[in-house]
Amino acid sequence: MKEIGILVLSRCVVVVLFVFSMMLLVDYLNVLTRGKLTQLLSKRGWRQYLTASFLGSTPGCLGAFLTVYLYIRGIVTIGALTGCMIATSGDEAFVMLALFPGKAFLLFGILFVLGILLGWITDKIIRFFKISTCRECPVEVLHKEEKITFLPQRASFHRENFFSPLRVSLISLFLLIFFLNLGGWLGPERWGFERIAFVSFLFFILYVLVTVPPHYLEEHIYRHLIQKHLWRVFLWTFFALLFVEIGLKYYHLQEFVAKHTMGILLTSALVGIIPESGPHMVFVMMFDKGLIPFSILLVSSIVQDGHGMLPLFSYTVKDSLLVKGLNVVFGLGVGLLLLRLKV
Repeated sequence: MKEIGILVLSRCVVVVLFVFSMMLLVDYLNVLTRGKLTQLLSKRGWRQYLTASFLGSTPGCLGAFLTVYLYIRGIVTIGALTGCMIATSGDEAFVMLALFPGKAFLLFGILFVLGILLGWITDKIIRFFKISTCRECPVEVLHKEEKITFLPQRASFHRENFFSPLRVSLISLFLLIFFLNLGGWLGPERWGFERIAFVSFLFFILYVLVTVPPHYLEEHIYRHLIQKHLWRVFLWTFFALLFVEIGLKYYHLQEFVAKHTMGILLTSALVGIIPESGPHMVFVMMFDKGLIPFSILLVSSIVQDGHGMLPLFSYTVKDSLLVKGLNVVFGLGVGLLLLRLKV
């Protein structure tokens, strides 16, 4: 049991570091392109389905949050929003990229196409049954825009800024991970793609921690990425890995899944209803171990949307339940078809 715990912890650190690195990169791109995505979606038609599905396909919840805001403001339809939620995989997308990048990109591509088509079908359904939906939110602005540059700033190297407790603590933590990896005690042991990527991401994180201004360090990295996302990713990844490893060693999990594939398919859809990044991680780990087919992972990915729906729940429960219900129907329909084809 102790050996399993050490193995799981080491693997978990690798996954979480990849996740954090990609979250940081996506946050950079989000700030650098502030305002451009809204302009791209300002016209309806197929453009809104393409762009909303693309936003959903980007790892993390930022694209989903942006699409919810655009829907509340009346810029996109509920079909585009549904397509975005079909395409999104929440924070688990980062984990899939870390574990099986080739199959992850294939999954994202399928979700992107499904998001476009099913988003268009959703609007047809809404119009045919004359279902009333949210029109426009009276709130003018949800978030104040910030002007941030990511080039090294002189203010960042001021003694009080550079030697702040938060910056020193984070730099020390990632330096410790770096030296533990060099010593072969944590993370990938052999030099190959995984270890090179691991070390490269560490250098990227350290560069960002050293050069960004205090505001970005505290608000974006610490309060948003670490406090709101990273600890959940760590806990769910650790316990999902632990569940799979213990199940394989002591409870013949592989045989159980093979005999109850249909039940696992339905369970993946039900778990996907939870508006939270994390529960989906179990199916990601099971797929990585070869315990479930691609169809079940796809169903779970279609139905679940990470934290993406949470802002919409706070504004309109009716539309949130409508989107969730459509996602369950679409997900099970696609999953049963692929399962019948033995995919």
